[in-house]
Amino acid sequence: MPAAQRIRVILPKLVCRDFSAKGPLQISFCGTRLILMTDEERFILDDPAKLKALAHPMRQSMLRHLSIHGPATSTTLGELLGAKTGTTSYHLRQLEKYGFIEEIPERSTGRERWWRHATEPRDIRLPTPDQLAPEDRPVLAEFHRIGMEEDRQLFESFPEAYWRDPEWAKASRGLARMTKAEFEAFFETYIALLMKYNRSAEEAPPDARPMHVRLFALPADEG
Repeated sequence: MPAAQRIRVILPKLVCRDFSAKGPLQISFCGTRLILMTDEERFILDDPAKLKALAHPMRQSMLRHLSIHGPATSTTLGELLGAKTGTTSYHLRQLEKYGFIEEIPERSTGRERWWRHATEPRDIRLPTPDQLAPEDRPVLAEFHRIGMEEDRQLFESFPEAYWRDPEWAKASRGLARMTKAEFEAFFETYIALLMKYNRSAEEAPPDARPMHVRLFALPADEG
């Protein structure tokens, strides 16, 4: 394998291109100081039970709604997703069981429980196939299938969003030549930049909006 490969990079958000390393954990990215995630902060989703809890379309929709719109109840989620309250309550309990959401005690009553997206861990990463037993790998494949279907819908909606307001819809496509170490540094820099702006509505400026951001990168000399 060559020392450097041509890497196809599809980054649906415009990013500055000149950055320089300033140490093993701190880097400067277009004038912005970023802190790279440590091994302790990276949560590898290699527990088959937790992975299975996430590999469900309705649960992914619930998590997405809680991330974008904030706290909700099983009733409001059921109305939004077209599901019965009993069904949404079950899926919420499963997400709570594995730590992906948490109840808001001060807002909950005897009849109605309010839920929010868990604040930790922030940097959740999927395992590689070899980190799972063979019998658990289909769950990882299903998780990827659900995610790619959502990504496909986002890509299809991009042109309309761009024509509606190009200041709030940006895309970048590029080709880079990187070694494996450089590619790893590139990816970790991207994650650090994303984590910098991964904040709650309360922490963000009043005029901030939730943004869908996707990054796909793979060798350009294969297939």
